[in-house]
Amino acid sequence: MDKSLFTYRGIKPVLVGLTFITVIQSIMIIIQAYFLADSISSLFGGDLFHNVIKKLVFFFLALVFRQVLVFMKKKIAYRFATDTSVHVRESVLKKLFQLGPRWIKKEGSGQTVTLIMEGTIKFQRYLELFLPKLVNIAIIPGAVCLFVFFENIRSAVILIVAVPILMIFMILLGLAARDKANRQYESYQMLSNHFVDSLRGLDTLRYLGLSRKHIEAIRFVSERYRKATMATLRIAFLSTFALDFFTMLSVAMVAVFLGIGLINGTMELKTALTILILAPEYFLPIREVGADYHATLDGKDAGKKFQEILQIEVTQKQGTFPALQSEPNISVKDLSIQFAENNQNGLEHINFSISGMKKIGIIGASGAGKSTLVDVLSGFLAPTEGEFLINGEKFETLSQEEWQKQLTYIPQHPYIFSDTVFNNIRFYQPTATDKEVEAAAMAAGLTEVIHELPDGYRTLVGEGGRNLSGGQEQRMALARAFLGNRPILLLDEPTAHLDIETEYELKEAMLQLFNGKLVFFATHRLHWMLEMDQILVLDHGKLVETGTHEQLMALQGFYYRLFHSQVEGLS
Repeated sequence: MDKSLFTYRGIKPVLVGLTFITVIQSIMIIIQAYFLADSISSLFGGDLFHNVIKKLVFFFLALVFRQVLVFMKKKIAYRFATDTSVHVRESVLKKLFQLGPRWIKKEGSGQTVTLIMEGTIKFQRYLELFLPKLVNIAIIPGAVCLFVFFENIRSAVILIVAVPILMIFMILLGLAARDKANRQYESYQMLSNHFVDSLRGLDTLRYLGLSRKHIEAIRFVSERYRKATMATLRIAFLSTFALDFFTMLSVAMVAVFLGIGLINGTMELKTALTILILAPEYFLPIREVGADYHATLDGKDAGKKFQEILQIEVTQKQGTFPALQSEPNISVKDLSIQFAENNQNGLEHINFSISGMKKIGIIGASGAGKSTLVDVLSGFLAPTEGEFLINGEKFETLSQEEWQKQLTYIPQHPYIFSDTVFNNIRFYQPTATDKEVEAAAMAAGLTEVIHELPDGYRTLVGEGGRNLSGGQEQRMALARAFLGNRPILLLDEPTAHLDIETEYELKEAMLQLFNGKLVFFATHRLHWMLEMDQILVLDHGKLVETGTHEQLMALQGFYYRLFHSQVEGLS
């Protein structure tokens, strides 16, 4: 049993309710067996049918009431599973936003998307099936065995002895099945990542003439997943067969001894029939748990993965944070980042100050630390050393919910969800009206593109719909930013994958978006620096120069050499 079940919100009242209902259900099972056996033995003894109708009515009422109780348990489990899965999904999504794109890139976007979409459904199914079965196996066999003990001690002993044998066998097969299921889940995650990456890069592969060669890689990953699935199914079929075999053998042993008792005249027919009817009911909860164990393994693994994500420590703090709608004053003092995985410095002793709503350019060669600085400023990465002063208040990290609510982050490859253009634009503002969405699309220069789509704003785009070009995806991200209208903008190489012509088409819309905002723009394309109010020049994680374009060119230092090397490369 997964101990994390007891950590979910509202689990205790649900378990108490299921336990109470199951106790009544156990009584109904015994009453049902007793009156059915009494009716059959009376008819066998020569009583007329109308004399046993009353007993059959009691049997029927117990049967109906039992089914009503089963239905109630399913409803309680379903409601809890639905509420818990929704709560867990929202908590995980919130945590993913706190962890940021760096963590998702490390884990794999395909794996993360599959976990959130399909893993949530499997986790809900796991809770829905497992909780009632867990309570059943804890109560029903004990109640049945106690009743049988007072009726016939030998039969109760047979039932009691059979359970440890079944449990040992189930544990051995369960451990084998868990190992196989873990391998299957790893293969499934690899397949998910491979599928999403292949889908995104399909146009590039086709353009380079590598699409047919890529078929072999897809076939290899798919075959690996197929073998892992078949190995898991073999264990599942074997355990189901073994469980059914041992339970039938145990019931048969009980029946043999009951038959001997009837032949010897030491047992009444009614007692023997009651015990014989209850014997399968004794093993039924165990069989149900065994049957559902393999069906819920993926859901259990998904729940475990959710817990692992939720337990990742993020130094995000709640509380008041300066609103930056007016004139912000931000100082970064002695900021350093050291990556634990390779013990290397990402940033070293960064110091700079900003006053007012300005456009800040972050420039440097590849690996200079531009993306790392953006991740720190966006609150996705906590610094190893240093502090921030914002409007006079000191903060050790910008992993603050109130800070992140004031910023918009535009990455190099914005994610386009499998949904309509309309819903993609208003993703961060789900209550936005049609006019607001249309105004944002117009400001981003997306209106003409939308009008050319077959269904306009209702056209499906993303992985399950129409593909957009890199420039159109960036316009979509700009439309989201226009709609959100937050005071801080962080852009991490947003035009790095675009050709120069497309970039210049986007430039006018982007500069319009920058008006009246605090902008941090990380790029290696220096023509953007002409539009910046202040430039931070990074080299190997160090801030080597800061100033305006004119000031840095006059210094004839690192920025001057970088600018001329890029100009010469274009000429």
